[in-house]
Amino acid sequence: MSIKIDKKITGFDVVKADEPDMAELVQQTVIQEEESNVIHMHEKIERPDMLLGSTYKVKTPMSEHALYITINDVILNQGTEHELRRPFEVFINSKNMDHFQWIVALTRIISAVFRKGGDVTFLVDEMRSVFDPRGGYFKKGGKYMPSLVAEIGDAIECHLRMIGMLKDDGLDEHQKKLIAEKRAQFESTVKKASESADGSSDFPAGAQLCNKCTTKAVIKMDGCMTCLNCGDSKCG
Repeated sequence: MSIKIDKKITGFDVVKADEPDMAELVQQTVIQEEESNVIHMHEKIERPDMLLGSTYKVKTPMSEHALYITINDVILNQGTEHELRRPFEVFINSKNMDHFQWIVALTRIISAVFRKGGDVTFLVDEMRSVFDPRGGYFKKGGKYMPSLVAEIGDAIECHLRMIGMLKDDGLDEHQKKLIAEKRAQFESTVKKASESADGSSDFPAGAQLCNKCTTKAVIKMDGCMTCLNCGDSKCG
């Protein structure tokens, strides 16, 4: 393509092969401008009049009354390709007033961390590592909960997975096949146990606690301790 020059040439330069052309520079500039307009979660974002949320019911043997954990989310960059759903606040309600004081403090701190932005998934591990000196309990499904705080952390984890902040890697096909085979072999030699008093266990009677997923699902098969829930095995 020829270009007519109607002005006096005052200087010139040679474009090198490794230098980006003008079209690439314009495209990079447009991308940078779009990214600069993307809103990320930070503490100065004002609370909208309406927030989307989910409520989780937590019933523990430590109290006759259930806890109701509500987590509300804010939608960032709504209607664009950069749309994100991020947790904004948490509320915990119960008829049991024994834990009222520390629960209110906990919800305010968690909400402040949510509004701060960034990677808030660390809250799950921090809360699940809290142990009750009186001992924990097994929830429905055979999963061990070391404390009520850990149970709240478990509810937050479920919510973060639902909105996509936490990814569930799951088991690969080999692990699923191994677990299915081990379970079939075990159940062929041992009668399937009736459900426990709380009607919770989905795994054979006599199963031991798994150190990896804290579920009563570890059985001995072919001289090797294998977890039927997460696939962890002492034999690799």
